[in-house]
Amino acid sequence: MERVWIAVSMLCLIAATFFWLSRGNLDATFVAAALGVVAWFLSLRKRLRSSNIEHDETNFENESNLNQDEN
Repeated sequence: MERVWIAVSMLCLIAATFFWLSRGNLDATFVAAALGVVAWFLSLRKRLRSSNIEHDETNFENESNLNQDEN
């Protein structure tokens, strides 16, 4: 899903560039660029959440092993 958000952000960047250079429509440029930034932040959020979940699972496994060793 992360790659989808990156692709959407790139498409929005291309659309914003098109609106700005060819049409001079600053409102459409702003909207397309803002949507691209939102898509980029969603991909970043997805990446951070997945790494955080992996980190939590590793810590849980390590704590479980320590508790078993103590018993």
